[in-house]
Amino acid sequence: QVQLVESGGGLVQAGGSLRLSCAASERTFRLYDMAWFRQAPGKEREFVAAINWNGGSTSYADSVKGRFTISRDNAKDAVYLQMNSLKPEDTAVYYCAADAARRAVVATTRWTFDYWGQGTQVTVSS
Repeated sequence: QVQLVESGGGLVQAGGSLRLSCAASERTFRLYDMAWFRQAPGKEREFVAAINWNGGSTSYADSVKGRFTISRDNAKDAVYLQMNSLKPEDTAVYYCAADAARRAVVATTRWTFDYWGQGTQVTVSS
């Protein structure tokens, strides 16, 4: 079973940047599509970005397009989320997730993903 550990969260002013990292415990990670989700207080967990197993395909929520970039380094068993031009509404706990199924199109729905990290808090002040 893959274990995922997120890091890189913190407090940043609006307009600033953060880079989240997610480290996987197993090399089978390299076969999995990966995604970032987030959950703000009182709200449901929502999709942010996803990347397929070889990094050749990505998908983004409309709210983060042009500001966030998902990437992966399979040699390091890691996936990243570069977040630029942060807004207060980006404040949430960010979760890394892995989809063990091989799909033609990368998934964006949370129930599709098999493994989850514990989350990292991102707070954007105005």
